[in-house]
Amino acid sequence: MAETFDYIIVGAGSAGCILANRLTEDGKSKVCLLEAGPPDWNPYLHIPAGFIKTLTDPKVNWLYESEPSYWTAGRSIGVPRGKTLGGSSSINGHIYNRGQRMDFDGWAQRGNKGWGYADVLPYFRAYENRMGQADNVYRGQSGEQIVTDLEWRHPLCDAFVEAAVDMGMPRNSDYNGRSQEGVSYVQRTTLGRRRVSAARAFLNPAKSRL
Repeated sequence: MAETFDYIIVGAGSAGCILANRLTEDGKSKVCLLEAGPPDWNPYLHIPAGFIKTLTDPKVNWLYESEPSYWTAGRSIGVPRGKTLGGSSSINGHIYNRGQRMDFDGWAQRGNKGWGYADVLPYFRAYENRMGQADNVYRGQSGEQIVTDLEWRHPLCDAFVEAAVDMGMPRNSDYNGRSQEGVSYVQRTTLGRRRVSAARAFLNPAKSRL
């Protein structure tokens, strides 16, 4: 007899991994998650600096390119996209940056009810595990996706930050919080010496339920 599922998800990227996790939380729903790429066994997918290797690896990267244009002097620009469990969250630069508040509000103002910043903020908070300084109005600390501060510091980067502040740009200790405006070091989806991809954060815990 053919196997049946309650849901079929095409693509085990960031969205697919989260959906698989959420849809199986009730312990009853059966989900089939389809992914064109291989399992995320490649060690470069888990070492934070390994993304340099995956940017040109056709085994885990679709290696898309933009069309040549006047604005790129006739050049095609590489557009890396993940082809493995976790999708692009497994090969990107693991920098965590939410969308701009006004973008969400603009969508809602154009008739997309439920897409305003106040509407999507609870979902950001629900999946996030912000480690370090956090304003609980805007940040979550009990979700699956770990978000940490970049601990590395360099004198040139420090000088860049100070120069921006001297020019009037505010110093922002949490650009994913109340306001994105300002300058700071980045926040990352890493913990210790390992990347925390969507596959690691959401799919692995759900595998036993799929």
